Amino acid sequence: MRLGDLAGKEIINICDGERLGIVGNSDLVIDENTGKIEAILVPQDRGFWGFSEAKKMLTIPWHAIKKIGAEILVVDLEEDYMKKYKHKYLEI
Repeated sequence: MRLGDLAGKEIINICDGERLGIVGNSDLVIDENTGKIEAILVPQDRGFWGFSEAKKMLTIPWHAIKKIGAEILVVDLEEDYMKKYKHKYLEI
């Protein structure tokens, strides 16, 4: 799987149908040794016109991805995970 294959796909959580973001606006966490994708970092809470002082990211583990379609990436993030990590972001 290449980043170009994922770019532009909308990320949807199958548990609650929530739109989490677009892969093209996201960053990837890649294992340096294997070259495999470990997680997707999805920007959250954009400020005015998409600008904000700090980038807040939601981490989606690669194993949570259930289906990659032509336009949508379906993930399975259980309610407990979303409660725990929805407001705990990586500050860049």
